Amino acid sequence: MSVKHDPNRWRERFPILRSSTYLVNHSLGAMPIGVYDRLKAYADQWAERGVRAWTEGWWTSAVDVGNVLGRIMNAPKDSVVMHQNVSVVQSMIASALDFGGKRNKVVYTDQNFPSNMYVWEGFRPQGARIHVVPSDAGGIVPTERLLEAIDEETLIVPISMVCFRNSYLQDVQAICQRAREVGALVLLDTYQTLGTVPVDVQALGVDMLCGGSVKWLLGGPGAGYLYMRPDLMESMHSRITGWAAHAEPFAFEEGAQRYAKGPMGWMHGTPGVPCYLAAQEGYETVLEVGVETIRAYSIQLNNRLAEQLTERGFTLFGPKRAEQRGGTLTVALADDENGPAFVRALEKRNILIDHRPGAGLRISPHFYTLQDELDELAEALSDIRQSGAWRPLVTQSAGY
Repeated sequence: MSVKHDPNRWRERFPILRSSTYLVNHSLGAMPIGVYDRLKAYADQWAERGVRAWTEGWWTSAVDVGNVLGRIMNAPKDSVVMHQNVSVVQSMIASALDFGGKRNKVVYTDQNFPSNMYVWEGFRPQGARIHVVPSDAGGIVPTERLLEAIDEETLIVPISMVCFRNSYLQDVQAICQRAREVGALVLLDTYQTLGTVPVDVQALGVDMLCGGSVKWLLGGPGAGYLYMRPDLMESMHSRITGWAAHAEPFAFEEGAQRYAKGPMGWMHGTPGVPCYLAAQEGYETVLEVGVETIRAYSIQLNNRLAEQLTERGFTLFGPKRAEQRGGTLTVALADDENGPAFVRALEKRNILIDHRPGAGLRISPHFYTLQDELDELAEALSDIRQSGAWRPLVTQSAGY
């Protein structure tokens, strides 16, 4: 069934689409052209208003921009605060927990992004007991296996909603329900979700949610985010803190932290104003298109591409149907095929994707992608495989 969506309506807003077939949105979303104006306005304000800019929007930008982002996840007003990245956010959450009692278990899967694992592993000396749930072939974690690991000794479940290697979409509703039953917290990482899969924090009843704006949100780097249930904002306090989280930051009090109420109490140091303002352009674009529309179009494109590639002899890594994935399709390679070389060969044709070891080629169309571009990709992959252009070794590209 065809989705009523015209990608051509949006393509002029993204300069890179003039020269490239951009299918790497899971790593870095295309920049909206409006970012130029956002950053110019920031620079003009700094140049013309100087120190007065702090009281003219800069100081509260982490919450003001968070409220725009909150609309994408149906978050209550003043329950989202911006940060640099997910590692900082998860470290702040971990620092607020007490691992000294019997309830000290941290449950996540081997498909979590490694940076998040590093954070929680770092709290072992404080008593954190890490339980990693293994995945099956294809990187899929059976929901039942994960739910069995969440028990009365579980303190927190910091879990990815969509796994980064294969885009596997986990049953977050069931995970949140199980955690509530045993009194555990859920910290949901929506880095590979928000902006391409609908998320409703109130319907899920999730305790906390984090992510970044680099990918589907089209917001660029330096704009991580934290959603927290409003009641938790007042009952939990991060030990990773700073003057921006103080109830009266400009009183310059000495001694112990006296936390501000609401989202400002979950700040730390000086906010990264330009990153937040740049990211707002991406959020407003996603809101304008509509996540439900984005999701429906993504499923249509991904299912068609999966059919084309399967017909050409390629194998998918992970879920076979787009409804079971986020916005990314991962293509497995034969044991002797070099993934980075495929990426480089496509780049020479101005087609941008990436590769992950143990998974394969990651391909991610967005709401501005044309069906013709995916047809071209399928043809190019077949040609590269048949010609042997994948053989040279090249440096692997970066990105989450």
